[in-house]
Amino acid sequence: MVDEVQRLPALLNEVHDLISRRRDSFKFALSGSSARKLRRLDVNLLAGRVIERAMFPLVAKELGRDFKLDDALRFGTLPGVVSDTRYRVDMLRAYVNTYLRQEIQQEALVKDLGSFHRFLKVAAIMHGQVVNQAAIARDAGVARTTVQRFFDTLVDTLVGHLVPAWQPKAKVREAGKPKFYFFDPGVVRAIRDVVDEPLADADCGPLLEGYVLHELRAAVAYRGLGGGISYWSTPGSKEIDFVWTKGARSVAVEVKSSRRWRPEYARTINEFLDAGIVTRGFVVYRGSQRFRSGGVDGVPVEEFLSMLYSDEFPGDRELQM
Repeated sequence: MVDEVQRLPALLNEVHDLISRRRDSFKFALSGSSARKLRRLDVNLLAGRVIERAMFPLVAKELGRDFKLDDALRFGTLPGVVSDTRYRVDMLRAYVNTYLRQEIQQEALVKDLGSFHRFLKVAAIMHGQVVNQAAIARDAGVARTTVQRFFDTLVDTLVGHLVPAWQPKAKVREAGKPKFYFFDPGVVRAIRDVVDEPLADADCGPLLEGYVLHELRAAVAYRGLGGGISYWSTPGSKEIDFVWTKGARSVAVEVKSSRRWRPEYARTINEFLDAGIVTRGFVVYRGSQRFRSGGVDGVPVEEFLSMLYSDEFPGDRELQM
């Protein structure tokens, strides 16, 4: 097992040599937290010789009975944070101060640390929103090209994820810019410097949305489902938070932080189901009962997270073979 392999890229040549000459004698597990340095140095990426796997913060299925949604939204699910709740606030602060603000700079990914600090604050406030580089550049006091570079840095170091806009040509003007999410809600709150405070109602929506995305991405990766995750919206009020697509199959997922079910939550997805644009639809909410509205399933968060590892998602057995 070799962790943080990007710190010593030349080691990949040795691994390549051992795999070529003595494949049956060695098994390697190589992990890293940034592909940026490897690509920049044009090193041996072992193409065609290794199996790629993605790892994520802990998911509800792994935590089992220890999973608590409110704790996941407040503190995230990084293994160290979950395993020692006494120091979870300190750990999250250390992660932000040591890794995000120091190690990334030391790897020469960001030269101007002051501007990067300001950018992080703005990006955390806009967690789950459509990326508006001009507005972010203005609020952070940096050039627009710098904002793009900073976003690329967060994505390359697996700290953030860009969700592209889905454009199925639904006879309306559709959004084209991506949304940005940090990989863990606890990290978002630590960057905002509110991780030691109670969870504010106004923050629940974006944090829940980002957490459901985390669970979706993890389930797709761990189950080997393939496909991609995007979002859909119009300049008006219509939107679908996430759409998982693979071939002719599209599963729409809307996330609501409300604890009370409302049939109108399912309206847009039902329109897409009726038009044959999506093949399955869910509304995930914080209540305790399951509902059915048209062709859409209204599902409590915890039940939906469990469903991600069953035949009920994506609802087509052939896609899981």
